[in-house]
Formats: sequence, C-alpha cells, structure tokens
Amino acid sequence: MAKENSLKIEFKSHPHPRNLHQHDGAESPRSCSLDILLQRLRAIDAQDDKLANIMDVVGEFGTFQRRLVALNFIPTFLASFFMFADTFLFTPQKPYCNTSWILAVGSNLTEAEQMNLTLPRAPNGSFLTCLMYMPVEWNLDSIIQFGLNHTDSCQNGWIYPEAKRRSLINEFDLVCGEETNKEIVHTIFLAGLLTGAFLFGFITDKLGRYPTILLSLLELVIFGFGTAFVSSFNQYIFFRFCVSQAVVGYAIGSSALLTEWLMGMHRAYAFILGHCFFAMGVVFLTGLAYSLPHWRLLFLLGGTPIFPLICYIWILPESPRWLIMKGKLEEAKQMLCYAAGVNKKTIPLSLLDKLQLPGKKVASASILDFYSNKDLRKLTLVMCSVWFAVGCNYYMLSFKIKELGVDTYLTQLIPGIMEVPARLCCIFLIEQLKRRRTLIVALFQGAIMCFLSLTLPSGKDGHRLRWLHRLATELKSLVVLITLLGEFNLAASITIFYIYASELLPTVLRATGLGLVSLAWAAGGISSLTLVSQNIAILPIVLGCLSASVALFSCSSLPETHDQPLPDSLEHITPRTRSISEELSNEDVLSDDVTEEAAKNTILNARLTSIDHDGLTSPSLHSEEEKQARRRTEHQAPA
Repeated sequence: MAKENSLKIEFKSHPHPRNLHQHDGAESPRSCSLDILLQRLRAIDAQDDKLANIMDVVGEFGTFQRRLVALNFIPTFLASFFMFADTFLFTPQKPYCNTSWILAVGSNLTEAEQMNLTLPRAPNGSFLTCLMYMPVEWNLDSIIQFGLNHTDSCQNGWIYPEAKRRSLINEFDLVCGEETNKEIVHTIFLAGLLTGAFLFGFITDKLGRYPTILLSLLELVIFGFGTAFVSSFNQYIFFRFCVSQAVVGYAIGSSALLTEWLMGMHRAYAFILGHCFFAMGVVFLTGLAYSLPHWRLLFLLGGTPIFPLICYIWILPESPRWLIMKGKLEEAKQMLCYAAGVNKKTIPLSLLDKLQLPGKKVASASILDFYSNKDLRKLTLVMCSVWFAVGCNYYMLSFKIKELGVDTYLTQLIPGIMEVPARLCCIFLIEQLKRRRTLIVALFQGAIMCFLSLTLPSGKDGHRLRWLHRLATELKSLVVLITLLGEFNLAASITIFYIYASELLPTVLRATGLGLVSLAWAAGGISSLTLVSQNIAILPIVLGCLSASVALFSCSSLPETHDQPLPDSLEHITPRTRSISEELSNEDVLSDDVTEEAAKNTILNARLTSIDHDGLTSPSLHSEEEKQARRRTEHQAPA
C-alpha cells in the first residue's frame, strides 16, 4: 500500500499539459491508466520477485547456465534416436518356407534347386511365399522324376534369400499370418507416451526435477539399450512402451528445469537449440540405420552414448524455484550459492535472508486444482486443444509422405534436416512477434499445408500417355513438397509451444501441467492413426481442420508471457492479456493522464525502491541505465 500511495502522489504532482484545459468531469481516462499502473505494482508485490533479483546477481547466462544447457543436448539427441527407431526395423521381406528336410536326401543341392523342388509356384511362375510341399520319404531321384503334389503351410519356419538386412520381420518371422500391423506398434508407443506423461508429470512436481531426469535416463539405459537383447516380439513391444515413457519423462523434467533456471530470451534459445539437437538425432539415426545390416547393432551402437550420462548424478542441479515452493529453503540457498560460485559471483547475505517460504495453501497445490481453479482449468484446456491439433496434423503428414511411396530413409532424413532451420527461425519470430502470435502463425501455416496435402490428389504412375504420366509425376512432387512444408511449420510450432506452455504454468504444477498437455499430443496421434486406418479420405481432413480451427480460436485467448515473470503459485496465473510495455504504450489510455516515459520511469522507480528496501547493494542490479531512469523520475516530480 505504501508503494501505491507514493505512486498516486507522484502522478498527482505530475499532470499532463493537456489536462490543464480539460473540465473536471474527465476522470475516467485518468482513473483507468492509474488502475493499470497500480495493478502492475500489485503484481510486483504479489509475485515477490526476490528470487528473480537473486538470479540477476547469479547471472542471467553465465558458466553455470551454459553448462546446464549443454547437459541437455546429449539426452535430447538420444531421445529422438530411441523415439523413431521403429521406422527402420520393419523393412519389407519376401519369405519362403524353410524346406531343409530335402537336404537329408540331397545334401549337395543349391538353394535355388531346393526351392524349385519343394515350393509350389503361382500362375505367373513365382514361388508361393506361405506354402510348401509336404515332406516325403523318397530318394532324390524319385522326387526329381515324379515331383511333389501335396501342399501345406510352412512347418519349419521361413527363409529370406533376398534379404540384405536383418530386421524384426525376419528376426521373429512376422509373416504368413503372423504379420504385425506397423500402426499397432505406433499405437503402443503412443500409449506409453500417454502413461509416461501423466506419471512423470506427477513425479516431477512431487519429487523434483533432478530425480525425475535421473529416473528417465535410467529407464532409457535399461529399456533403450536393452532393446538389443530382446528374445521375442512381445518383449520388444514392452521395451518400446517403456522407452516412450522415458522419452516423455525426460522432456517434461528437462523443460521444467530449464524454464526455472534460465531467464528471458535465454530460456527460449535453450529450448530452440535443444530441439535442433533432437532433429539432428533423427539425421544420425537415419545414417546409422542405413549403414548397419542388423537391427540389434542399431540399438547397441546408437544406445552406447547413454551410459556416460550416469555422471549426471553428480553434476545435474535441482531447481531452486521448486525447492522454495516445497519448503526446502536452505537447499535452495545452497543451490543458488553454488550457481553463483560457478559464475564467479557473490550473493549478498541480506538478499538471501529475504527469501521466504510460501504459505501452506501454495505448497499444497495438487492435480485437482486443474479442475477446481477456473483460470488454470481454462489455460490447460486451451493448451490441450493446441497440442492435440499439432499432434494430429503432424502424424497425418507423416503418414501421408509414406503413402506417397517416398523411400523410408528419405522420409526421415529430409524432414530431420528441414526441422533444424525451422526451429532456428523461431528465434527471429519470437523476437518480433513474441510467443502467442508466433504460435498462431506457425500452427495456421502448418494446418493449411496439412489440408492441401490431404485434399490434393497425389497422382498415379503407370499412365500410358506421356502427358498423363508427366502430370501425375509433377502432382506427386507438389504434394511431397507441401507435406514437407507442413512438417516444417509444425516443427516450429512444437518448439514454440514447449516454450510457451512452460512459461504459462505455475511452478507448483508446471510439470503436471506439461504432462496433461502431452496427453493431448498422444491422443491426437492415436486419433490420426485410427482415422487413417479406416481408409476414408474425408475423416482425416475433417479432424485436421476442426482441431486446427478450435486451437487457433482458443489460442488467441492465451496471455502473452514475453518479458513476464514466471508464475510460481496458482495466484500468479490470473489472465494477463498484455505485457507492461504494451500497456504503457497504449496512447488511448495514457494520453490523458501521464506520458509514456513518465509512466515507465514510475514503475522502474517502484522496482528500484523495492530492491533498495530489501537491502540489495550488488552493483549488477544497479545498472547505469536504471540510475539514470530514477534521476529522470525524481527530476520530473515537483520539489
């Protein structure tokens, strides 16, 4: 209240020149602008930004923060490797029945002669893949002279004479009635994302960011690297289910940790660079899968770099924001002092002593608050609609490019390369358009490309007329290009959404909220899988357009988080439609009361007064610009 009273006195003593010629009844604009500024000051008091002041002393992006960002690169790189490995493990194979029984009577037969004697042929002259002639107790001459007539299904497994690679198909004989639909494997993987998002989101807010990251890395070691040693296809599916849990668990834990340690645009840069490493992991996976002849070698060599990450037990820090919200004040102070020591800075003891424990109501936030708290419920529903639309459209584009007959390796290599500049473009877009508008633009463009990709005919090969064949080829190339551009935009929207969602959610429920939002991503992927498998062309189009329309409409109601303090408790997530700079630059509001410069200087003076009141004397917080702004404010006030 003292700050508010001083602000009122300061404004009353600094009238705008135009107000001298106005009548007494024009009080509405003045009260409106004053209320806005007072609201910002109340937000400063309510937020209790002492931790942000300490982070300023520690350093916005010193050695400690740079090391933390670098530690995130390797696990993110490997997460994409384990996430998309399924793509290269179901290489189509042409199986033939194993008829080695004939070698007992003709040990010198070649493989071609063996197949010619023991396998029936189709009308076109090719060997049938799932039938064989019944074994007989004849000698080789009788078999050659009279031939075999009685057929049966394969009794002793299958052989793959044309196979150049060892895949899951010929490893576990997934042929001739034992075929496994590839979409089922994707569905199980997405089911792992669903359960992992919920469980790890809850664990991260309950136990902390540090133990959750270690737990997810341990799960990647056991079930990611361990996939190379499975002995059955059912074991493989179970291991992939656990790997998907670990991938989403690490994504949630690391996102919360980076959000709470980094500030401003450094936070956005860290997310963007991390997602670039994720895309590079896909490129690395493609090259490794192309060069290795055996799927087990893929997991052995690709999963080996996960073992050095065991050292994270000793070097990974915990989030000081989470520690404070959980009442572990001393541990938070030790962590902040350690970070300051790494950055070669010193935190004044007077500032550390000002850190206080949150109230019991703040610390007791639970998952039920997503239903009972109106603002949090609305925020979560909007983010879920956006994430569902992104996941749905992204998976539809992935299936579309596979339907076009593009080589399996190219379907991963080209998008993986394109996603790097797509995510780097987010740096420019966020700086110019901020979070919300950038997300809307990227999602809108991605949805348009998805709609065009699904509606345009992809063309058919095999036309006898040359001009029809050329038209079909060009149309197919156009659809491939549109599909890649759609993945380009949706990749950018994924990166922006991770930044945006992490900044919108409060510290006490940040990871749980990210987990609930990730449920929507998995639900969108499963929905697209289900509709694509129905072979009804209109259904994916309707789902993609409807989900994107709802997401774009609801996204406009989200508050902007650019240059806003991180919310720590549920009281801090009251909708904020505009930032401080936007409110102060609105001439319609401020022209009748105070100038924009005076308003900015007033709030800056209030912030500096708050810092001085807390006993902060560090020179890093009293920049020359802030001191000049204070002097200008004092000079404008009457003597």
